[in-house]
Amino acid sequence: MWARSRFDTVDLVQETMLHTFRRLDGFEVRRRSALKAYLQQGIQNRIRDELRHLARARKTGLSDDLIDSRPTPLDEAITLETEARYKQALSRLSAREQELIVGRFELEYSFEQLALATRRRSAAAARVALSRAVARLAGEMDRG
Repeated sequence: MWARSRFDTVDLVQETMLHTFRRLDGFEVRRRSALKAYLQQGIQNRIRDELRHLARARKTGLSDDLIDSRPTPLDEAITLETEARYKQALSRLSAREQELIVGRFELEYSFEQLALATRRRSAAAARVALSRAVARLAGEMDRG
């Protein structure tokens, strides 16, 4: 319970999604639900990291204010490079694919909202179209 006070579940999921997209170029699709499994593992790892962080802070008696949680210069460089590759790869996709990816991951549309915005018949149709667009994006990032 003491760990829950630090982060909301939604925050952990959102951070994991952003982290995944920053490193999408290293992701290999080997089975149908690979992205889902990858994200679930990422969330579990993020929770473990937070628990370790809080345990260290409690053990040392340091408050969260004294612990530097900023990314390292290497992390910042990797993030900037990955974001640039993402933007370049995104620009090589069709307008419809861009609309799906930006709507879901940057504007955080639900699948229902995404279906309406992209004129799909249903949330399920939007989800399928998005998964295809993400696969194309990953391919473009690999080429870039």
